[in-house]
Amino acid sequence: MIFVVALVVLLPFLAAAAGLLASRLGTIREAPGNRAAYRRAAWFAIAAAAASLALTAWLALDLMRGAVPAGEGRPFWTGLLPGRLEGTLSVVETGSVPVAVSLRADGLSVLAGMLVVVVALAVQVYSVGYMRDEPRYPSYSAFVSLFTSAMLLVVYAGDLIVLYVGWEIMGLCSYLLIGHWWEDRANSRAAVKAFLVTRLGDVGFLFGVFTLGIAAGSFRIDDILRADIPTGTAVAGTLLLLAGVAGKSAQVPLQTWLPDAMAGPTPISALIHAATMVAAGIFIVARLYPVFLGAQPTLDVLGVVAAVGMLGAALAALAQDDLKRVLAYSTISQLAYMAAALAAGSDRAAMFHLVSHGAFKALLFLCAGLVIHHAGSNLMSHMGGLRTAMPVTFWTTTIGLAALMGLPPASGFFSKDAVIAAVEHSRGAAQPFLYASALLTVGMTGAYATRAWLRTFFGPARIEPLPEPPPGTAHVFDGREAPRSMLWPVGVLAVPALLLGFAGVREVDWGSAAVSLVVALLGAGIVYALWRGAPDQDPARMLGPFQAPCERAFYVDALYAALIVRPVLRLARGVVRTDAKVVDGAVRGSGRATLGLSTLVRLAQTGNAQLYVTGLLAGLLLIAVAAVVLT
Repeated sequence: MIFVVALVVLLPFLAAAAGLLASRLGTIREAPGNRAAYRRAAWFAIAAAAASLALTAWLALDLMRGAVPAGEGRPFWTGLLPGRLEGTLSVVETGSVPVAVSLRADGLSVLAGMLVVVVALAVQVYSVGYMRDEPRYPSYSAFVSLFTSAMLLVVYAGDLIVLYVGWEIMGLCSYLLIGHWWEDRANSRAAVKAFLVTRLGDVGFLFGVFTLGIAAGSFRIDDILRADIPTGTAVAGTLLLLAGVAGKSAQVPLQTWLPDAMAGPTPISALIHAATMVAAGIFIVARLYPVFLGAQPTLDVLGVVAAVGMLGAALAALAQDDLKRVLAYSTISQLAYMAAALAAGSDRAAMFHLVSHGAFKALLFLCAGLVIHHAGSNLMSHMGGLRTAMPVTFWTTTIGLAALMGLPPASGFFSKDAVIAAVEHSRGAAQPFLYASALLTVGMTGAYATRAWLRTFFGPARIEPLPEPPPGTAHVFDGREAPRSMLWPVGVLAVPALLLGFAGVREVDWGSAAVSLVVALLGAGIVYALWRGAPDQDPARMLGPFQAPCERAFYVDALYAALIVRPVLRLARGVVRTDAKVVDGAVRGSGRATLGLSTLVRLAQTGNAQLYVTGLLAGLLLIAVAAVVLT
């Protein structure tokens, strides 16, 4: 069965290769942008994703044999999927710690792998309509397939070095896809920013991998989990891993790249936010959770980061006008919830919310794409009154926002309650701060979700047909719902977004759930009251003088620009000047000195044979005279 795991990872990779190569067949003989090439690219991508989904389902059924109820404190995936598969393709001798090229499948990896392939398939089908007439669609779909393969490699890797390979390919693919519309400088800058910020965290992540691998004597995940790693080494290694987690999962202080990444196509936003690109950090902590439990200072740091990130991102989401940026800050906040659950000692709550969030956040981003496709703008100030023109989008978005707010019976109600209950019942010096921040964030989530719902679908219509879409917008207003290729994925994703939470209904802490529900409704009620009084005004005015700082995400980007970007640019300019004036100056100066010396030597090289003979005779005469005098 390990061959099945390898196929799950390999099929999207082969689709990427086929999409980049075979989809171009015939384009030299045919007109540029021919439909046949697009169809081939779409079929390669969709067929591979569908096959990976089918194989993942088969794998889940195989691991489900002998399933037992999950015990108290025991992750639910070990009860549902108790089986395990592992296989090693090769062992690379490094001279010290060997690297095992291996794959493993257990309950946790199959659960995350199912999320990846479901979202990837939905994105590939949705993109057929969203990216219609896009000149670079074949390369786009190929990079999505490569992205999917890299995420699956992270999920199923049995060795941390193999995992790191998939981790870095994910970063490369995100750079390529965020900058897909690179003609607009803002898009290319957003792609570069995402690449650099995540690479900054990856430096720490790589050193963390080395620290744990060398301490355990192996990079195999099972060996690391079984090893008796000293506490100090475990703390150092996990803190370094936490840098990579913060980068990939857009947590404080490396969260600034994710809102700007909305410059990419909306389906890519769904893939990044819902599958394991940003969830990869949470998945890594869950995968190595026994090591993190042995490094309590790391979990304390994670708890502080989560508390600051969840509330700050929720406040920023409340002030945004760009619908996709609202969802981007929402993702940062929801990932901080998962980090809070991990800090509170509950990896099961974190993974439950990760899967639930993956379903409803993919739904919300694809619905946002439908709205943008219809309105020709990302800004909610250009929307309004869309519920009658887009009934399917309205109801599916309502389901997604209800799950985001944690309203029953949507999935987010159950998964968010699991997180809140875990934080409430945890212990530690930071617990009161973390719990208070979580409850405040619940209220802010209800507020910004309700604001987005009202401004997009209710109130006066503000849509204006555009002659041409601005860069980063797929299509202009056409007065209709989106094509069926875009509606079907949305309809399918609405089902788990609504019903997935019932898998955890037996474990609901009804007291905690009631408190969080009241707080969410309170935030939603305040926004509704403000909107009801003035439907043409933005309810974000409730923030008062704090609206501008929240809209600018508390000026963190400006702070980084002042403390890091501008000093580095000044240093770079100084290096350039030093190179030009000192290093190149020395080279050019040596050249000028050689030319000057050659001018003096040239005086003796006139080409006059008589002068040469005269010089020769004069020299001989001087030698003869010297010989007579000296003897």
